[in-house]
Amino acid sequence: MFYALAEGLIDTEGLEYVHELQDIESLNGRALRGELEVSAVSIHAYAHLTDRYALLSSGASMGDCYGPRLVAKTAAERADVRGKRVAVPGLLTSAYLALRLYEPDFEAVPMPFDQVEAAVIDGSVDMGLIIHEGQLTYADIGLALVADMGEWWYGETGLPLPLGGNVVRKDLGPVVIAKISRHLKASIAYALSHRDGALDHAMRFARGLERAAADEFVGMYVNDWTLDYGERGREAVALLLKRGAEAGVIPRTIVPEFVAP
Repeated sequence: MFYALAEGLIDTEGLEYVHELQDIESLNGRALRGELEVSAVSIHAYAHLTDRYALLSSGASMGDCYGPRLVAKTAAERADVRGKRVAVPGLLTSAYLALRLYEPDFEAVPMPFDQVEAAVIDGSVDMGLIIHEGQLTYADIGLALVADMGEWWYGETGLPLPLGGNVVRKDLGPVVIAKISRHLKASIAYALSHRDGALDHAMRFARGLERAAADEFVGMYVNDWTLDYGERGREAVALLLKRGAEAGVIPRTIVPEFVAP
């Protein structure tokens, strides 16, 4: 998403972007503290940020009939999740929110996303909720799929599962916000039309993934949904936040605020 911005390949109209790479739950926490002017955050976290941030219309990561995966050491079913200790990649992640909607009754054990699989393997938790490249590699280390949150959500709603989005701090004002919105959309459009170069850039952060697997993963979460949520994407965000509020995971019903591109 940020390849063109990071490499100075698009006109940023005098704005300078300083890139800081961190895991999504760390970014969620920093946005809660208002530290970042523009950030990727979980859609779940956005529900706690609406006083200070708006969603940019581009930058979404949507699980279109796929998403975070709940895994275990041995085969299990939905009923088996109840009461179990489940490693989750953060309590503000959309993965956690989706799992709470799927099965409300489990003991969440928050930990960094890249430690979840090891915790399942060593038995310190019963199951683990995996995000990022683990969604493609869990079977290679002998873990069994219990449920795919994106597949389940699609079956429930007919909509993609909104996982992440880009937010902008409202106090920057309408002129600067409009510029940022244009720049991020242009950066995504550039990446989609210069895929090889963008993938070369992304491979620097691939955590050991082979290029083919990285390419598959990027295709899952940087695509036409990322360029713009569209009507169905916006509907999916609103519905996820509404269901989260109804389930008591989110304190109140949130009407998402999108910045026009």
